Amino acid sequence: MSTLSGRRAVITGGAAGIGAAIARAFAAEGAAVVIADRDGAAAAALAQELGGESWEVDLLDVGALESLSLEADILVNNAGIQRVSPIVDFEPEAWRRIHTLMLEVPFLLTRAAMPGMVERGWGRILNISSVHGLIASPFKSAYVAAKHGLEGLSKVTALEGAAHGITSNCINPGWVRTALVEAQIADQARIHGIPESEVLERIMLTEPAIKRLLEPEEIGALALFLVGPHAGMATGASYVMDGGWTTR
Repeated sequence: MSTLSGRRAVITGGAAGIGAAIARAFAAEGAAVVIADRDGAAAAALAQELGGESWEVDLLDVGALESLSLEADILVNNAGIQRVSPIVDFEPEAWRRIHTLMLEVPFLLTRAAMPGMVERGWGRILNISSVHGLIASPFKSAYVAAKHGLEGLSKVTALEGAAHGITSNCINPGWVRTALVEAQIADQARIHGIPESEVLERIMLTEPAIKRLLEPEEIGALALFLVGPHAGMATGASYVMDGGWTTR
C-alpha cells in the first residue's frame, strides 16, 4: 500500500511551482490531493492530471475563511507573494497583503483543519516558510516579517497538536527555481542597478555554499517525508534546504 493511501491533502498555491511539486509527490504515494489556487484553470488541470480535486479560491478573502470547516488530513500552507522594496518606499497596502496571505491565511486554514485532525487523532501541517523565516535580507521587510511569524505559528501548532497526533513543521528553502523567484530577478536588477543576467551570481547566490537554485521537486521529496509514516516525532521544527546559506 502506498504510504499516503486514504489521506486527503490540501495544498494552497498548489497549481504551480513548489505547491505543484508537493502535490505530485503526495499523489504518487496515494494521497487524494486538493489543489487550492486562485488560478482555477491551472488548478483544475493539475487536479485532473493527478486524479484529485481543485479548489478555486481567493485566499485574500479572509472573511470567507473564518467560518470554514476544512476536511484535510494534511494541510500545506504554501501560497505566497513577494514585494522587493526599501522600507521607506514600501506601500502599507502591499505590506498588509503579504501578511494576510502568508500569515493570517495559514492561521485560518490551520484553525479550520485542526478539529477534524483532532477527531481522527492524526494530522500533518506543513508551512512552506523560507530561509527568510530564520534570517533577514534587505528590501524584503514584509516577507521576512511574515515568514518569521509563520515560524512562530507553526511551533504553537506543534505544541497544541502533539496530544492529538498532529505534527506541524516548516520547510525553509533558499532560492527555488519558481516564477516567484524569476520575477524577483528584475526587481533586484532595478534596485541594485545591474543587468538581470548578473543577479544570480552577484546577489542571489552569494551566500549559499552550493551555487545553484533549488528545484521544486527536492522540496516535494522533503515534504513527503514529513507527512509520511516515519516522521511522527518530527514536529515544531524548521527544515532548511538552502545550500548552506544559514551556516554562515
